[in-house]
Amino acid sequence: MALVSAPNLVNLETVSKAYPDQVVLDAVSLGIAASQRIGVVGRNGDGKSTLLKLIARSDGNGPVEPDSGRVVHTGGTRVAVLGQTDSLDGAATVREALFGDADAHEWASSPRVREILTGLFGGLDAPALPDGLDSRIGVLSGGERRRTDLARVLTADADLLLLDEPTNHLDIEGIAWLAGHLNATRAAVVVVTHDRWFLDEICDRIWDVQRGSVFEYDGGYSAYVLARAERERQANVAEEKRQNLMRKELAWLRRGPKARTSKSKFRIDAANELIANEPPPRDTAELVSFATGRLGKTVFEAQDVTVKAGDQTLLEHLDWILGPGKRIGLLGVNGAGKTSLLRTLAEAAGWGGAGERQPAAGRIKVGRTVKLAWLTQHMEDLDGSWRVLEAVEAVAKRVQFGKKEMTAGQLAERLGFVGGRQRTFVRDLSGGQRRRLQLARLLMAEPNVLFLDEPTNDLDIETLTQLEDLLDDWAGTMVVVSHDRYFTERVADETWALLGDRRLRMLPRGVDEYLERRGAVKRADKGPGAEKPAAAQAAAAPSGAADRAVQKELSKLERRLERTEEKIAGVHAEMAEFATDPAKLAELQGRLSALEAERGEIEDRWMELAE
Repeated sequence: MALVSAPNLVNLETVSKAYPDQVVLDAVSLGIAASQRIGVVGRNGDGKSTLLKLIARSDGNGPVEPDSGRVVHTGGTRVAVLGQTDSLDGAATVREALFGDADAHEWASSPRVREILTGLFGGLDAPALPDGLDSRIGVLSGGERRRTDLARVLTADADLLLLDEPTNHLDIEGIAWLAGHLNATRAAVVVVTHDRWFLDEICDRIWDVQRGSVFEYDGGYSAYVLARAERERQANVAEEKRQNLMRKELAWLRRGPKARTSKSKFRIDAANELIANEPPPRDTAELVSFATGRLGKTVFEAQDVTVKAGDQTLLEHLDWILGPGKRIGLLGVNGAGKTSLLRTLAEAAGWGGAGERQPAAGRIKVGRTVKLAWLTQHMEDLDGSWRVLEAVEAVAKRVQFGKKEMTAGQLAERLGFVGGRQRTFVRDLSGGQRRRLQLARLLMAEPNVLFLDEPTNDLDIETLTQLEDLLDDWAGTMVVVSHDRYFTERVADETWALLGDRRLRMLPRGVDEYLERRGAVKRADKGPGAEKPAAAQAAAAPSGAADRAVQKELSKLERRLERTEEKIAGVHAEMAEFATDPAKLAELQGRLSALEAERGEIEDRWMELAE
């Protein structure tokens, strides 16, 4: 007997939709099957959110219909929608928004509901909210309100979830939890997001919205990058610059964590063939050499520093050396002190013209040649009558990136201001465009130290890829604070974390190790030891002097490891040079084995001290 496949939950049949200045969808036909996981990608303004509204047949305020074609829902399909903005009643409580007037036993007995409340609010009674589930929506912060709306969608008994930027206002832990939850749900999911790790983690299909068309790809983000590069190469329809950029990203994906490429949906053999001759995304040794030439040996050296926010102590007895060419990803829960740490370093360097200011305790030594630029989460005020190119050229006309020189127009183009868009008035820019302009102006100032605080906010995937490529050629010291796991892993070489215990730790295994440690902390907080008396906790903790001694040895080991890595890179370069000389290769292989053994010993000692 032949098997009959179940009908799609939703079908789009030759759907078209246009606005006065743009055709966003042109005769598009798509289908959504039960339990399917679809990621929607594309540049800002190309119609991703419009596509979701057409699938939902509503924008939350009224019906949305295509100009031509039709959207058909299979009878009885229940749809829950998370839009970019919510329509929650500010006078209602969170409990009322999620469960209406249902009795507590009706929803609290559900394991699924309990898991959602724990994942988004810290527990069944939502301790992360000001007054728990009785909090009025009107007094919630933007992030709390966003999580409430997300909880509303996830607790609904829906067959199809339509999620527009669900990771906004979630930290790395929250994003990891949401990915796990969606992977376990029976509902189909269509998600618009710029978070590439999230796309890779949950999606089995990608819709790429481009200039009125929607291209479909099997697999997650990694498979999509490969398939799109192959399609454009074979059809010869994309410019060589974009193809090179995607190959570069593929090369990084293949060299990255094993888990990223272990999925069957990523065709490894085809990827290997495509990137066989693609070098690593950046020459670390060369960039460090450039950075040392620009910065000298000293950038920031924190000695027994205490970092405070008001009366709250966030970090104490901090010994940290931030050297030339370091590319640091800084992780931590909201409120752990990431931005406060950056501000303390920036104030010591006299950032913002306020003069140099040392922390309340301890001392920060700043290199004499440090030229710091800080991309904060706040938009700078610019003259609205300026055009984009004028705003960039007001900083400088040309900029040097490693060995490359770029004009202001070329840099603006790399960040998405193509052709006539460089003549757009600043007052007419969207939030994402203003963010890109802020980045362009920052980079045109030729800083040698960059602090990037949530740089991915409001940027689409294509712009993020261009930014990553720019930063590959930027020679200097960089600290990145971002909830975008993919971006952090892509641009940073080291991961450091604030885990809420007033200490800064290096994590050799990056984000995975951070999530493991945070999970262990949460389990410990819930266990029998959670009520341990303060005196017992103090007795178990190492003394301040012992802790500082450990931190100093860790710093020394990190410098030794850095020097060893540079020597290993040098040996690899020599092996390439003497590839046809067997005797020389044998000698170099002996040196390489000794250096790799030394590196292993350093890493083992580092791990011992870190534990």
